Amino acid sequence: MDKRIFQIALTLVPGIGSITGRKLIKTCGSSEAVFMETASNLTRIRGLNKQIVYELKSSNYLKRAEKELHFILQKRIQMISIEDETYPFRLKECEDGPLVLFFKGNGDINARKTIAIVGTRSPTEYGRQQCVKFVHGLKQVNALIISGLAYGIDSIAHRTALQDGCDTLGVLAHGFHTIYPPANRKLASRILQQGGLLTEFISGAKPDRENFPKRNRIVAGLSDAVLVVESAERGGALITADIAVSYNRDVFAVPGRTDDKHSGGCNWLIYDNKAALVRTPGDIISLMQWDDNRGGGVQTHIFTDLDPRFKKLYLLLREHAGLRIDQLLALSGFDNGDLKVMLLEMELAGYIRVFPGNLYMPV
Repeated sequence: MDKRIFQIALTLVPGIGSITGRKLIKTCGSSEAVFMETASNLTRIRGLNKQIVYELKSSNYLKRAEKELHFILQKRIQMISIEDETYPFRLKECEDGPLVLFFKGNGDINARKTIAIVGTRSPTEYGRQQCVKFVHGLKQVNALIISGLAYGIDSIAHRTALQDGCDTLGVLAHGFHTIYPPANRKLASRILQQGGLLTEFISGAKPDRENFPKRNRIVAGLSDAVLVVESAERGGALITADIAVSYNRDVFAVPGRTDDKHSGGCNWLIYDNKAALVRTPGDIISLMQWDDNRGGGVQTHIFTDLDPRFKKLYLLLREHAGLRIDQLLALSGFDNGDLKVMLLEMELAGYIRVFPGNLYMPV
């Protein structure tokens, strides 16, 4: 049986979320091994009750997963499991990252620079102008623009990115059998040609209310930073910002008038020190150290000035689009103490950045 059937099926079993699913895969060795494990052994795994074990032994989920595999093959949808090397490295460091993702498009979800742009579904003219301004400005660093394909700021961010020739990624709160909101079907079709659409939901999954926070965690987890353009004191954009903070992502907010209810959420994020105030795209580029105007860029400079050991580390990081410290230890052959000292020096010099889970990325 195709291993993808087991990978999809694990996401369908009631009581098994992303965190428990990861634990099961790590304990048993793979999604397939989870289903092949005996009931007595499964009951010994902490966090699994008898009902979950019973569900795992049911054939219903494997049958549904088989149908889903047929659907994605028919629709030419790419499936990415957390067991695959192609799984987004940023999302992999989030403990509740989805076990399975479904992707359609031609973009790179592991792009070197990614930023989520979110906000209200009912933007003012000020919000629209600010969203367009920031997307225009981020074009110069070729950042992947991520959003949720919703009305308002999300749609403006996607459309502006498309107009500017930038890749954009729309994260869905439902399966690939539909597009929500229906008014964005043409926009979604254009995104497929210049980026892509991504979801964790199987076909038939509707855009139910509880799915949107799940969608928002993917938006936050895939991003180096989250920009909230315009938001009231309550809304999905603030949920995304809070999740981003929990993932140790950078969060930025465009301020508004103190008495403007449309900017109440942005102003609160800044006041509560959850977001940095940004006035221009240049503020983000500077704070994220995305400005490559350093004597022809890091790559040219590094080969002329760096010690051969530092050069070796940098090339490893570029080749693998980022590595964890344990992977660097294995690949570089350096002593643990020496490696940590070198990585710290390279970070302070601005050659690399460190992400949650000791993931090192070249700048």
